[in-house]
Amino acid sequence: MSAVADKIIKRVRGKGRGWAFTPKDFLDLGTRASIDMALTRLVQAGQIRRIGRGLYDYPKLHDKLGALTPDADSIAQAVATQSGDRLSASGAQSANRLGISTQVPAKASYATSGQTRVKKVAGRTIALKRSRAPILDDASQDANAVLQLLAHVGKANIDDDLIHRLASQLDDRDLKALRKAQPLMPGWMSDAVHKIGLVRHG
Repeated sequence: MSAVADKIIKRVRGKGRGWAFTPKDFLDLGTRASIDMALTRLVQAGQIRRIGRGLYDYPKLHDKLGALTPDADSIAQAVATQSGDRLSASGAQSANRLGISTQVPAKASYATSGQTRVKKVAGRTIALKRSRAPILDDASQDANAVLQLLAHVGKANIDDDLIHRLASQLDDRDLKALRKAQPLMPGWMSDAVHKIGLVRHG
């Protein structure tokens, strides 16, 4: 096996089974051509699996079912890496994550900085919807979830109760990231972030 393939499989194993990835995840290890060749060889050797065009995974294994389909989050993240877009949980998923709603969305949907589209990968359907809120690179999933939730519920439905509940979900680092991003937000969303900050440090 080539040196590039050795480095790739070492990184893949470090991420653990269930990880979905693209050649872009290894551009620091060699030329694009050498990475593509190494991935092809790793697929042929049965060490990784090709799940779509330019998409691969290191499948979780089940005693009876064999190699399992990667979860929607892992696929969506790989698709975002492939296109160079930022990704966050959708508004509905964010409401569930933050404890604002107990409903679990039936379909896997995500907010993206890219174009709205639907991808079918490894038997899963992933819906990507262009985000109305900024998606922050240097912020936690919770901080991004707050922005997606605000966009999801809309200006008219933000009340004191929601502000207090969101404030209780964030730590100071999350709040700092949100405040830094206020110039990127619509005015009403920036106002909501300001109120969350007042509640946390009021």
